[in-house]
Amino acid sequence: MSDLIFNSPAADALPSAGTTAVAHSGSSPLRAADDRRLIERAQAGDRSAFELLVQRYDRQVLRLALNVLGSAEDARDVYQEAFLKIYRNLHRFRFECAFYTWIYRIVTNICLDHLRRRRSHPEEQPPVLRGASTEERRDGDFFDHQQQTSPYADPERQVLGREIGSQVESALQALSARERMVFEMRHYQGMKLRAIGEALGTTEETAKNALFRATQKLRSRLEGLR
Repeated sequence: MSDLIFNSPAADALPSAGTTAVAHSGSSPLRAADDRRLIERAQAGDRSAFELLVQRYDRQVLRLALNVLGSAEDARDVYQEAFLKIYRNLHRFRFECAFYTWIYRIVTNICLDHLRRRRSHPEEQPPVLRGASTEERRDGDFFDHQQQTSPYADPERQVLGREIGSQVESALQALSARERMVFEMRHYQGMKLRAIGEALGTTEETAKNALFRATQKLRSRLEGLR
């Protein structure tokens, strides 16, 4: 079903970049049991059960894609590609790990592919949407902050915020795809290192080392910021 389109409300109202997702909402016994029932129904061909699973995890998928890629357009592409892949491969899920871990593994692999393509063909990529300050992104709708600015805002603060945002984005771009993924999942998604390792198909120690390298690189490049 290559023409399958997932139209979740979250896809039309992307959450603010930099907000923290509830990365482990699928880890409670009650939630896991409920997920299992929905998964088994979806595996048996119940489309409505799969749509409920999409609704449970769509905002987390969007937050992760948006925070990692910084582009609303890319985040929507990842959203569609990820849930299409989840739909096509759901019959292979054998409950050997948490469902959210399985989903994150798919999403992170797609995000990594996007980052690698961006590095290979930077001239083909749209500008990332990280110009707003962290405070601005926290207050209100993400797209509103990208498209308009309050007439009462301090112009100097606006310029400073753009300059800082540009330097932070430049520093993030200097990370390897995996380092950036680990950093974003830890600090934006609030995921534990063990969960990050599982999502990336590696070990907790490997994820910890990648986070350490990412942090050191960012500190070095952003040392002059106050």
